[in-house]
Amino acid sequence: MARAAGSRAARAPRSAEGTTPAAGQALTRAQRLELYYWMRLTRTLEEKLVALYRQTKVVGGLFRSLGQEADAVGTAFALDKSAGDILSPLIRNLGSMLVRGATPLEVVRQYMAKGDSPTRGRELNIHFGGPERGFIGQISHLGDMVPVMAGVTLSFKLRGERRVGMVYIGDGATSTGSFHEGINFAAVQRCPLVVVVENNGYAYSTPNHKQTAAERFLDKAIGYGVPGERVDGNDVLASYDAAKRAVDRARDGGGVTMLELMTYRRKGHAEHDNQSYIPDGEIERWAATNDPIDRYLAVLRERDEATAEELAGIDARVTREVEAAADEAERSPMPEPTDALVGVYADPPTVEPLWFREGVRSAVAEHERPAGWGTFDGGKPGAGARHG
Repeated sequence: MARAAGSRAARAPRSAEGTTPAAGQALTRAQRLELYYWMRLTRTLEEKLVALYRQTKVVGGLFRSLGQEADAVGTAFALDKSAGDILSPLIRNLGSMLVRGATPLEVVRQYMAKGDSPTRGRELNIHFGGPERGFIGQISHLGDMVPVMAGVTLSFKLRGERRVGMVYIGDGATSTGSFHEGINFAAVQRCPLVVVVENNGYAYSTPNHKQTAAERFLDKAIGYGVPGERVDGNDVLASYDAAKRAVDRARDGGGVTMLELMTYRRKGHAEHDNQSYIPDGEIERWAATNDPIDRYLAVLRERDEATAEELAGIDARVTREVEAAADEAERSPMPEPTDALVGVYADPPTVEPLWFREGVRSAVAEHERPAGWGTFDGGKPGAGARHG
């Protein structure tokens, strides 16, 4: 007996014609072109990281969001930077971090573990951030950022601030205890939180129907009294609209909303994953008929009459920014071993360097402990942080 919504067959790729004509009407033409910029920047930056990875210049793994750019960009675009909204990304949400203010240079330095990267080479890929920047650093444990963001958004409520939090999780994370505990707590406390479930079909190599009996991940919210919406995650405008409704509801005191974004991961869990578990032809079908950037380009050309020159100008800008970031990151120094404890302990022990390392300087002149490392002072958005 065939499964209804949970099977791969039921999630056939959609074509560009599936974009809702009314989607994104609240956005200006300039904002709709900006969405294209963020999506193109996400993909081009990741393609550059692939080249660096193959040259062995990337330290650790490389995690792609190919095919998922629309859901990350569209949802993050619905948050309000001026209001102090906070986002908690996952490993495939590079696009959301770029929208919130992360730079290509920071991302490349992080992946190359450079001494002047945001985490000074102590962490890798996109594990960085801070409340003052509008996004907080993620951890690898699946589902655990849901209770973290429940606490963050509870603080907004207790301080009487009209701020909203957004947290991303994958389909597999909805089977973890942390997810259920976190969303239940947030629902009971009516926290201003938007929970975004990216349904890309696989929890690493496990297809959905082998890790849950639920027909929709959205159904898991019902037991906690949380309303939700299932959205075409490869439609950036539909993703934005759904996220904006959820954000507005949270800001007005309506509590938690869950969004299930239907998308597809066209690369493996990481660059080393050969995707041998994927049925033949599945990736090619999604690439040919449901690429989020191709779909959005069709919308821009038809609805906004975007010219070839306009789009080419955006592409050229993205290429310049990514190449400049990569060139500068390659010139950045690697971290010095003597820096390992600086910024971690108030008065770290020091050791005299060996003779051949005398005179070697740190990659950065000052190691200031950022607010994202747990030293937020509880002030208004934009307030300074205490450094320990």
